[in-house]
Amino acid sequence: MSGLILKLAPRERVLINGAVIENGDKRARLSVRSPNANILRLRDAIHPDEAQTPVSRVCYICQLVISGDADETQGRMQALHGVEQLSRALPDSDSRGILDTATKALIDGNYYLAMKQLRTLLPREARLLAQVQP
Repeated sequence: MSGLILKLAPRERVLINGAVIENGDKRARLSVRSPNANILRLRDAIHPDEAQTPVSRVCYICQLVISGDADETQGRMQALHGVEQLSRALPDSDSRGILDTATKALIDGNYYLAMKQLRTLLPREARLLAQVQP
């Protein structure tokens, strides 16, 4: 079993199964051997006030499930519904591929991968929203 390797910068924080862990003064490398551990780098976390766009809201739902602050079943349904809505708004083939990967990750219960995929759409969403703004 290979597990997940986390490489942490000095003073970097990570959330593992609801516990915030802060690295010391030096770079560190951690090996997480437990399958299905909920892990979130806090530098990747979205603050609730930042979840103002459709993509960021779906990312935030995934984050809540990862952190244990949302019910997994409800979170999955909300995230899948959000991805379905995004697929209508982002019909290009690149976005469609990202959304398909995110959908599969959600179905598999891999919320971190879904969030990681969806975050790649944030710049595209920002450009589209900027075009709509008067």
